[in-house]
Amino acid sequence: MRAMKSRVRIRPRRRTSLLAVGGLAAGLLLAVPQPASAANLIKNPGFETAGTGDMPYCWEKSGWGDNDFTFKTVADAHSGSKAMKVELTRRTEGDRKALITESAECAPPVSAGKQYDLSLWYKSTTPDASVTLFRHDTTAGWQYWTDLKTLQMAAGWTGATVRTPEVPAGTDRISWGVSVYGTGSVTTDDYTMEQVADPVPEPDCTGTAEECANGRWDVLPTENPVRSMHSVVLHNGKVLLIAGSGNDPEMFEAGTFTSAVYDPVKGTYKQIPTPDDMFCAGHVQLDDGRVLVMSGNKGYPSADGTIGYQGYKDSYIFDPETETYTKTNDMNDGHWYPSATILGNGDVISFGGLREDSTGSVTAELWSDAEQQWLPTWKVNQTWSYWGLYPSMILMQDGRLFYSGSHVFGNNIPGTGSAIYDYEANTITQVPGLQNKDERDQSASVLLPPAQDQRVLTVGGGNIDSNPDANRLVDVIDLKDANPSYVAGPPLPQGTVDLGAGPVPQTGGQGKMYVSAVLLPDGKVLETGGALHNRANPVFESSIYDPETNTFDPVAADPEARGYHSSAFLLPDGRVMTTGDNPGNGSWNHNVSIYTPPYLLKGERPTITSVIDTEWTYGDTQRITVDRPIAKAELIRPAAVTHSSDPNQRFVDLPLSVDGNNVDLNVTSNPNLAPPGWYMLFAVDANGVPSVAEWVHLQGPSALAAAAENGASAHVHSFADSLEGKVTKAGKKKTSQPVSPTVSGCDRHYGSANVCVPTAFPAEVKKTAAARCTWLKDHDYGRLEVNGKDDPLGLDRNKDGLACGKADVLKR
Repeated sequence: MRAMKSRVRIRPRRRTSLLAVGGLAAGLLLAVPQPASAANLIKNPGFETAGTGDMPYCWEKSGWGDNDFTFKTVADAHSGSKAMKVELTRRTEGDRKALITESAECAPPVSAGKQYDLSLWYKSTTPDASVTLFRHDTTAGWQYWTDLKTLQMAAGWTGATVRTPEVPAGTDRISWGVSVYGTGSVTTDDYTMEQVADPVPEPDCTGTAEECANGRWDVLPTENPVRSMHSVVLHNGKVLLIAGSGNDPEMFEAGTFTSAVYDPVKGTYKQIPTPDDMFCAGHVQLDDGRVLVMSGNKGYPSADGTIGYQGYKDSYIFDPETETYTKTNDMNDGHWYPSATILGNGDVISFGGLREDSTGSVTAELWSDAEQQWLPTWKVNQTWSYWGLYPSMILMQDGRLFYSGSHVFGNNIPGTGSAIYDYEANTITQVPGLQNKDERDQSASVLLPPAQDQRVLTVGGGNIDSNPDANRLVDVIDLKDANPSYVAGPPLPQGTVDLGAGPVPQTGGQGKMYVSAVLLPDGKVLETGGALHNRANPVFESSIYDPETNTFDPVAADPEARGYHSSAFLLPDGRVMTTGDNPGNGSWNHNVSIYTPPYLLKGERPTITSVIDTEWTYGDTQRITVDRPIAKAELIRPAAVTHSSDPNQRFVDLPLSVDGNNVDLNVTSNPNLAPPGWYMLFAVDANGVPSVAEWVHLQGPSALAAAAENGASAHVHSFADSLEGKVTKAGKKKTSQPVSPTVSGCDRHYGSANVCVPTAFPAEVKKTAAARCTWLKDHDYGRLEVNGKDDPLGLDRNKDGLACGKADVLKR
């Protein structure tokens, strides 16, 4: 973005065939490492043994990009007679690093599931240096793993140490060293690597055996008082539930718009005056914790179905402190069902949705954090592309946006169904591999834990236009690849489905749309809820996806139907809350469910006893104290979810330095990995048991500007930089994209506007009035008056203005 480029100092990228490395966590650690010892896992840790070339034994040169550099051993050592100096005298992009040689002879062996403490001594004349890890996968070979910490400038010898995450399955060796990605030099010596002591034994189960294996669902005694379809977890731990008119045209006509704030601790709801119909708006937390709510419903479809939903231009900010809405300036276009993605500088970009005239918006919108307003169209790069409704736009580590292919309603965008959008170049490049791209309507996509890994999971989906059985498709993409492509993952587990006569086991390829996916503090993903068809046939199935093993583990299912207009989201205490369900017959499920994952049934949980500072800056080190050993810590961005979509959901790893109960956390220097705002800070023990979250504020543009003044920059890499897909540049300016008024999959010739008689019935329903009316009766549609003179589905055969009457279903 224009604003981001000047304030975040993301340097331009160039295509390269050299090794790309990425991600970053940062900070100067307070614990001082000891010199290399006999127990050290590293060979030639002090560079004293010469190699066969110009590098010491078991060390090699690495790096990429356009820069001038030197590698040399110097006599200015911390101990012994040699140290390694890496210097950049000119840099446009990329980095240089001295790494442990990636070979069986030199790279230290590791064991899956173990952690290792890495230490070194260094001197640095640049703020742009970090400890970088690679790992050897027994199947895929050597690959980038992660960046662990930033090394602050140091004129004299300074010790630093950091702990690796748990070694992933299939990894047998690692290589590591210091990346230099700014002009200046870093001299290092006396590397140490030691295995962390084995974790504590598995604790005793504190629930039933079934609960400890699969978790537990509880339906709360108090119902949600509003028909909320938007759920935002606020930085005070409460939850904003937005309904607007709640898909109820009578409330719309009466101007009755509702929101509520739920307090999970007290179990209470407070209804909030709501100024406009925020039904199917977009929303995102700003960097100060307020909630930006954009567009919503200006009008319901006309009774004869010739006019569809209409999106207004209005925009509001909800303040958690005062629990009130305040109007902003208008957007440039209407956007019913818009995307909303926060960027690394605190700006928000939005695409898609329906305009005030029910056509598709091709206008990109940009909220300026500096100006606190929507910018005029001429200040925002435009491709004049229609991205559809609620397109899932995920911020990548270099500031580009990945459209995952998850969307709402009907077919996907033309082409492969997923793409990378480069705002700076104003280009869209298609990304291949997404399975059955036109049946991913209301699938769910998440940036997998940790965000540094740059992998995206997309699960399930269907198509409300053709209304087939929703699918079990799962796709995973690694955006660290030079030319990334989706690959098929394991199919979603199957549960039971209510086809109208009670739940029965799913069969064949039956899966679900309206999927919810929630990042958990143990680094896994809960997927839950869904339905087999367009606003019908709820599926009762939940499972936990493990990114390390690429497997699903079926767990207890939510006992409540959670289809269209449902939400699921993580609470600060580590539980998951689910709300809503709005079948095609217009009814609403006000029951609220709470899922207790198995990790909360493994005994006493760790406690964060103190956080030295809740105001955090990029590239910083923050100290916490805990009451017992922990294995990892992370930041999880609070939910802002609707319609299976929360593209801002992310889990950011915080590499550790451990000194008893004092733990130093290394904060990423890259704001694209952790956009500014409030985060839940979890500490997690070796058994995956998380603490209750503490809230910390990762500072935004002012902190970034200060970092830039100090010469520091984020370690941004050339991932996904050799794209071979079809590239689309900005097209000819146009007003909008034609969109059918039946975009929501509902034939408006029958019943009121909140009733959805499907334009296409499931395949097993014969195309006769009797079969269709039987299906509608089994799904509790009740009395259906015909709107206007047309009867496209043939449900009013006697032309009395009432669909599915007795005379209509008699055989002729």
